Amino acid sequence: QGSAESILSAEELRFMTSLKSADAAGVLSEAEATQERLMSFPVQEIVFALPKMDPERKKQLYDLYRQTGCKLKVYDYPLTQTVENGKRSLREFDIEELLFRQPMEFTDERTMAYYRNKVVLISGGGGSIGSELCRQIARYNPKELIIFDIYENNAYEIQQELLRKYADKFELSVEIGSVRDVSRLEHVFSKYRPDIVFHAAAHKHVPFMENSSGEAVKNNVVGTYNTANMAEKYGVQKFILISTDKAVNPTNIMGASKRLCEMVIQCRVDSKTSFAAVRFGNVLGSNGSVIPLFKKQIESGGPVTITDKRIIRYFMTIPEASQLVMHAGVMAEHGELFVFDMGKPVKIYDLAENMIKLSGFVPNVDIMIEEIGLRPGEKLYEELLMKSETLSTTSNNMIFVERDMPLTRDEVEEKINELLRAVVLYESHGEEGAIKDAMCRIVPTFRDPELINKVAHTSEEMKMVMS
Repeated sequence: QGSAESILSAEELRFMTSLKSADAAGVLSEAEATQERLMSFPVQEIVFALPKMDPERKKQLYDLYRQTGCKLKVYDYPLTQTVENGKRSLREFDIEELLFRQPMEFTDERTMAYYRNKVVLISGGGGSIGSELCRQIARYNPKELIIFDIYENNAYEIQQELLRKYADKFELSVEIGSVRDVSRLEHVFSKYRPDIVFHAAAHKHVPFMENSSGEAVKNNVVGTYNTANMAEKYGVQKFILISTDKAVNPTNIMGASKRLCEMVIQCRVDSKTSFAAVRFGNVLGSNGSVIPLFKKQIESGGPVTITDKRIIRYFMTIPEASQLVMHAGVMAEHGELFVFDMGKPVKIYDLAENMIKLSGFVPNVDIMIEEIGLRPGEKLYEELLMKSETLSTTSNNMIFVERDMPLTRDEVEEKINELLRAVVLYESHGEEGAIKDAMCRIVPTFRDPELINKVAHTSEEMKMVMS
């Protein structure tokens, strides 16, 4: 009730008046809505309300409107990884959408049928990739899903989410434990007798593992060895290791430990269990990734910190990564190393700028971007492939197989034993460089990060960003 003047603020009335004077209907075409025209109005937010807009067109409009300094929002359906069958609503522009490409779909009827009525165990099932694997598997009517994790809070959260969505559609169990603990693994595998195992349990933070290298050996390498042995002992059909692009020519302990995990998998070509590994780059929004960090830094007023303005990374979304793993699980036979075509890498500096602009701020004016220097073991770019001449195609044109010559089981076990001796020297006798020295001997592709970074500009990955 009451007059318009009593409902609208003075600023809103001025805006309405300016619209009427500029255009009788208050409507501007895209051609008319230039940066200068928009900035002549008191516009603070711009909303994208075209849910089926082509990604390339969306990028064009995004690049146009972000120059206005306005906050950008979307009137659209929620992203599939958060809500299924949701209604359109006004929401923030998700960082995943800044990839400006159609989400990759890897699942098909064959994939769905493969997991139907299976008993699936996911180690690290409460983590970013592990929990999304749980969500994806749950959609395909498994017989039973077992979440195995050392961290009870994460395991509880995904358990409650699945119980709300699926109630009694399938058996859901949570087991707390560590992949380092052989007796605990023995109990879990003998109790559930899983058909399929996704091994996502791992330490993944590069700086932490540089400082706590013994933990990378014990959790990543020995944990994978223990879990793989248990899978063979209890007749698991498929065992899929979650690996990383940091395992390619590694320059840090974490990457080298994951390369050894791949060796553990690749040496089992004679096994009745089908082993395989899946290697991909950074996952947008995963725990410990730059996206949550940047969001918090922006919310607190900055600065947004990056290690180096030149640094680039490959990115994919959490659902893409999980579906890739599941699809690879169907294709796995004997020790394959699956690699995803992730397109062009992304400059982390550009990502920081885009996130600041999405929040309605001007980079390096409202919120500063600061370089803090590369961390120990960090390189400017990551590689996905080891030797291109060994790549082979699969039935999916986005997935390739890296056929590296596997070691024997005895050779892999000797490497693990040598590493464990180095851990003893480090933890019991204080020999600081023992583990890194052992890694350099054991992983032939281990590289010095400083030497790699000096010639980074010559790499194909860096050239792709510049092109």
